[in-house]
Amino acid sequence: MKKYTILVVLIIFTSVISACSNTPEQVQAPKVLTSDIEESQQVEDTVTNPIAATGPFSENEVAGLLFMLEEEKLAHDVYMVLYDLWGQPIFQNIASSELSHIEAVENLMERYEIPSPIKNNALGQFDNQDLQALYNQLVEMGSVSLTEAIKVGLAVEEIDILDLEEYLSQTQMADITLVYENLLAGSRNHLRSFASTFERQTGEYYQPQYLSLATYEEIIAGSFETGNGNGQKGGKGVGNNSNTTNE
Repeated sequence: MKKYTILVVLIIFTSVISACSNTPEQVQAPKVLTSDIEESQQVEDTVTNPIAATGPFSENEVAGLLFMLEEEKLAHDVYMVLYDLWGQPIFQNIASSELSHIEAVENLMERYEIPSPIKNNALGQFDNQDLQALYNQLVEMGSVSLTEAIKVGLAVEEIDILDLEEYLSQTQMADITLVYENLLAGSRNHLRSFASTFERQTGEYYQPQYLSLATYEEIIAGSFETGNGNGQKGGKGVGNNSNTTNE
């Protein structure tokens, strides 16, 4: 009888151990990467989870990243063409800065596994046909004279500011917000640089083409911006070869 009791106990104990060993391990929530972006550096991963904090990734946020990536490419490509035409360092320097803008957006897209629409596109080639038409128009305008080329630079930065503000208002994602805010700071710096170059070139005060006069004057009255400190924005400083954040 004792042997039988001991045998039953052993069978029950073995069953419990087996059941416990087959229980699935607790799955930890995946960490969503967030920005710790420094100029000319890759985005580093942190433990912050902005998606869990702010809700699902929306179609507007995807559309915004796709559009802003191509718009930053447009700025870079236009400036490279204008530099080849006129040989003015401001175009080359700001074009270098735009490469950092492109990289900042691409880093976000890689994080959220959004395919890049520019990976195989040559200079001046865009998937978005509205941006393709705008690029063609801007290059044609900038080919007329150096003064018109500088006005093209001003127009590009005005458009960039307006589009960034629109897409910024449509996101609650912490890392996207951080990048957009730093891109905005850089575009305002570029606008100031082109505006001062325009005044030196023409002796005239620039009249904004897309921004309201009040908004433009507020930007011009501001000082050089360095962004939020953690955002990737900028490249070579306009007018010199030093590296500065958000230029």
